[in-house]
Amino acid sequence: MHDQPTRAGPALEVSFEIMAVQLTINGTERTFDGDPGTPLLWYLRDHAGLTGTKFGCGAGFCGACTVLLDGRAARSCLIPVSTLAGRKITTIEGVGGNGLNPVQRAWIEEEVAQCGYCQPGQILAAMDLIARIPKPTRADIDTITNLCRCGTYDRIRKAILRASGQ
Repeated sequence: MHDQPTRAGPALEVSFEIMAVQLTINGTERTFDGDPGTPLLWYLRDHAGLTGTKFGCGAGFCGACTVLLDGRAARSCLIPVSTLAGRKITTIEGVGGNGLNPVQRAWIEEEVAQCGYCQPGQILAAMDLIARIPKPTRADIDTITNLCRCGTYDRIRKAILRASGQ
């Protein structure tokens, strides 16, 4: 029988810093007390109860996690909560207020949604585009990189054109 070498060493210590971050989400002030590296996506879903923001790829490619950050589309799976103090975050739950936003209305009128999973991110990306380019061309619309597994891209384009008054 051969003796097996053993390794003995100090116990592995795992720790992280707890950080309080003041956030403004959909116009409401909130405080996050936790790991500063927590992605915004998981704070929104697991702590704030805002589940309209979806998990897709976790790498920022698909856009299912898109929110508006100071009015611009951003992938929430990539953004650590620690970087968001003083920033305005808008999720799909914060869009429209007492009625439908023009993009949401166009989405319904053009019957864009099929499964609906990507639609919150798609709508927010469209809102960002129209805010930056009030009369976007089809080429402008095609710069939106959010993915739709159901392939409703033609209806998405039509809805964005309708929402922008074209």
